[in-house]
Amino acid sequence: MTIAVMTDAPLDTQPNAALLSEVAALPPLPGVYRYFDVDGAVLYVGKARNLKKRVTSYFQKNHGGTRIGHMVSKIARMETTVVRSEAEALLLENNLIKTLKPRYNILFRDDKSYPYLRMTGASSPKPGVGGAQAAVFPRVSYYRGAVEKKHHYFGPYPSAWAVKEGILLLQKVFHLRTCEDPVFSNRTRPCLLYQIKRCSAPCVGHISAEAYAQDVAHAEAFLKGDTEQVMSVLQKRMMAHSDRLEFEQAALLRDQIGALSNVLHQQAVDNVADKDVDILAVKVQGGRACVNLAMVRGGRHLGDRAYFPVHVEDAAGVYRGDEESEAAEDKLPSVEVQVLEAFIAQHYMDVPVVPSLITSEPVAKSLIEALSVQSGVKVSAVHQPREQRRIWLEMAQTNAGLQLGRLLAEEGSQQARTRALAQALDLPQDQLDEFRVECFDISHTAGEATQASCVVFQHHKMQNTEYRRFNIEGITPGDDYAAMRQVLTRRYAKLAESLREDGGAAEQPAGTARLPDLVLVDGGVGQVSMAREVFEQLGLDLSLIVGVEKGEGRKVGLEELVFADGREKVYLGQDSAALMLVAQIRDEAHRFAITGMRAQRARVRVGGSKIEEIPGVGPKRRAKLLQRFGGVRGVAEASVEDMASVDGISKELAESIYRALH
Repeated sequence: MTIAVMTDAPLDTQPNAALLSEVAALPPLPGVYRYFDVDGAVLYVGKARNLKKRVTSYFQKNHGGTRIGHMVSKIARMETTVVRSEAEALLLENNLIKTLKPRYNILFRDDKSYPYLRMTGASSPKPGVGGAQAAVFPRVSYYRGAVEKKHHYFGPYPSAWAVKEGILLLQKVFHLRTCEDPVFSNRTRPCLLYQIKRCSAPCVGHISAEAYAQDVAHAEAFLKGDTEQVMSVLQKRMMAHSDRLEFEQAALLRDQIGALSNVLHQQAVDNVADKDVDILAVKVQGGRACVNLAMVRGGRHLGDRAYFPVHVEDAAGVYRGDEESEAAEDKLPSVEVQVLEAFIAQHYMDVPVVPSLITSEPVAKSLIEALSVQSGVKVSAVHQPREQRRIWLEMAQTNAGLQLGRLLAEEGSQQARTRALAQALDLPQDQLDEFRVECFDISHTAGEATQASCVVFQHHKMQNTEYRRFNIEGITPGDDYAAMRQVLTRRYAKLAESLREDGGAAEQPAGTARLPDLVLVDGGVGQVSMAREVFEQLGLDLSLIVGVEKGEGRKVGLEELVFADGREKVYLGQDSAALMLVAQIRDEAHRFAITGMRAQRARVRVGGSKIEEIPGVGPKRRAKLLQRFGGVRGVAEASVEDMASVDGISKELAESIYRALH
């Protein structure tokens, strides 16, 4: 049930009487509430065990000049949703926080793309098929994406490096294969990994399916932390082979035991009772915060990952609690507790929760209970751990402090660079936080697969979510000037039209990109002249255009700035902070352009996208074709009959594919 409360004007220091009457009518049930201002922007999202009591507390007290008082004075509309339990309220609250991004809530970047270590599921051999079958011998690999029930996944891991280290361990100890199925199915002799004792070469029959399955089972037990069980089984198998005078097999197992012992000896944290633990440490300083998440999986410390929330200052003064007693309501949690609770609530919405959490700050029991109900896993949180757990927490706290210090130093440096660039170009310095730069670059190989990039710098950092690539078509191959003309026209034509319709109003029209404070083009007088022609045709300000011209010998640090409005060239100096920022933005535009160009060129050369463009061939059928024939070239060389033999490909579809590729 959703209840909406609306008023026609913003509130001053005292709430509107109509709003108070609606608040008084709220039910004493669990739910979620949202506050909006007169412009419809969401101010805050919160949850409550008792909606009536929680929402009423905002309006019955005099909050003075505090942040919560400032927020309450802006409330013009309220919505509430009644749910069945606090667990449901927790789920809904954080889904709304991620979607609406309220100003007075602590927000964490929605980055749930964690890497996993995947063990493909084994299947029975197909009758009538000779040689080694890839499906019979599971493969260990790095994986990022949605999980499938037919495979086994271990993780998540904090970084790609941690996954690759785990795969290397499995290769050293259990000799599991890492090659892709098409490569496996077409091997006629062992690869280099077999020679260096990193693989048992199942592709050419050097190990039986039964023995390989045992290695897979031991590897999975090792990843789950059952190392003692694995060691015991391996020792029994070794002694059994020795008793049967099968000394070669016994020697292989001896080497495996030795490798496993070395791994366990090198990682002292393996010998602990905890199998899966997350260690959470928070550090708040200078209006910024860092939550450092360290992961222990299978008893092994896999590394850590730092998270930096936004809106910490605005959200710090808004009480998030929902305790029953008035005394508890008057006792606000510390900023560190608020940040940590926000992270736990938002992070574990989509990421599997582990049974044990070790936290640097005490978190609410109600949050942990709701997390347990939501996930179906009995979760416990320890605030003051001992022994090995304490060592882990101290490591996480140290890393949180280091990461936050690095962030503050980088932000201070970037702000100084932004200020230096504004000073060098005589630009206004009253709103440097909103200072926006867009930079363009052209990339191609001898005219092939020409692409233009546009990168954005704002709020003292690169805004990669606003990057854009443009495929350049209809020009003479290799004509960089024509490419620059096309990309600038496509980027700013609609904006210029909207500005003309609004009579040059300072406010940007809704739904259009904002006109930047500076337009950088990677090039000298020629590219700047082309940009000037485009801006003159569109009626835009020529003073926005600045070219970055290479210096003598194209040496870094000797670049000069070229202006479209007739100003003299400017040499900023090799050690200039402004030049460092210009070079940073220019290099990012070049990187973004060249990576897009290379991907486009690869698609053109190998026809990687041709198959999916054929009606009736989607990603799954394309994957089956590529797996069967080993690539696009193999599909192109296959006959209609061969393609029709692939599962899901009919005779008619095979003919369509053949015609499209020929």
